[in-house]
Amino acid sequence: MPRLFPRIVMTTALLPALMLGGCMWGRSADGAQGSEAQDIGPRPTLPAPHHRLIPTVNIAPARRWPAGAMPTPAAGFQVTALATGLQHPRSIYVLPNGDVLVAETNAPAQPAQTGIRAWIMGKVMEKAGATAPSANRITLLRDADGDGVAETRSVFLQGLSSPFGMALVGETFYVANADAVVKFPYRDGETSIAAAAVKVADLPGGPINHHWTKSLLASRDGSRLYVGVGSNSNVGENGMAAEQNRAAIVEIDPATGALRVFASGLRNPTALAWQPQTGALWAVVNERDELGDQLVPDYLTAVREDAFYGWPYSYYGQHVDKRIQPPRPDLVATAIAPDYALGSHVAPLGLAFASCPQSLPRRNDCNGAFVGLHGSWNRSRLSGYKLVFVPFAKGMPDGDMRDVLTGFVDAEGNARGRPVGVAVDASGAVLVVDDVGNTVWRVARVAVPGP
Repeated sequence: MPRLFPRIVMTTALLPALMLGGCMWGRSADGAQGSEAQDIGPRPTLPAPHHRLIPTVNIAPARRWPAGAMPTPAAGFQVTALATGLQHPRSIYVLPNGDVLVAETNAPAQPAQTGIRAWIMGKVMEKAGATAPSANRITLLRDADGDGVAETRSVFLQGLSSPFGMALVGETFYVANADAVVKFPYRDGETSIAAAAVKVADLPGGPINHHWTKSLLASRDGSRLYVGVGSNSNVGENGMAAEQNRAAIVEIDPATGALRVFASGLRNPTALAWQPQTGALWAVVNERDELGDQLVPDYLTAVREDAFYGWPYSYYGQHVDKRIQPPRPDLVATAIAPDYALGSHVAPLGLAFASCPQSLPRRNDCNGAFVGLHGSWNRSRLSGYKLVFVPFAKGMPDGDMRDVLTGFVDAEGNARGRPVGVAVDASGAVLVVDDVGNTVWRVARVAVPGP
């Protein structure tokens, strides 16, 4: 058994164009290379599925940043480290006063699973640097002088259970743990909370808890909470009984704890955000694996209430996944295709919208979505591992996906970092969590001198 994994690992060498991000603020490097452009954009071209008995496994081994090294920003941007030395940071939230909260977290303990696939996935997680125990805390960062480096760091909350999503409504701070949404009292300017957690609602949890991260977003009036809950499997192999209220965005009434499915068939909705022009709910979603290099594209999409997005019976609309038995043609007939393909296996884990300042004309391309692409494991050529921008017009994607921050993978194919959560700070700069580099990067536009 120990000899099997090296035989199935593909090479981790990267083409220079991918490592450097191509023409960084032009078309995305992944989309510029041959047929790969077909799995990016509003109307991807999908090849026939190719299912292998042993899946393609190719992941950039976690090595972290050498001293003095950092990601490469696109032209017109600069990058600084807001904070370093964190413990597997995964998600980020900006409070109204400008303080930045970072969830230092990892998967909860799970019962040992047997079989070749479980063994392979364990090796993948180990190689990716994702097997460390969870710190189970949220850390507060404060950059009071606005120089792009946090001079204050404090433990905001601790003793949590694999926390991920965060939201503030008035003086109530909500956290989505791996198995429940909890709340705490909060006052503006506090650097720590000592109060005990109060449960708001249970979420689908163990014992398997395959996709443990739970994204969280409050409605603009604070009357509802929305939680992205990933599936308990790749394509239902653990049985559909294990998928109750999973592969969905659920809506919670925080006053009563009542929970209902808002939209379903979303394999792993890892980040949620309100689109600023339309007020619509958007999500990034990790799609299924083991159907080939270019299947299935992960995506960015508006989420319609009561809509079904296909998982596990179909993908990208009504493309039937024949691995699922028995089939559900009745559900497939209702499946909605997503709005924008981000590329296959790129693993989007962060989403934040940005709007042009009123002082800039709308042709200055700054309306759109920033997405953190954590990076592939089930693709022969590495893809993702960068921060990208999808321009929007009239509330919808409009134009090519563009690289913003690259260089997370070195010339030998090692991951110096991997982008995860994304937020926009009070100044308009983009904050990117790096769970391999244990850093929060701050990406800001370069100031243009006046006349």
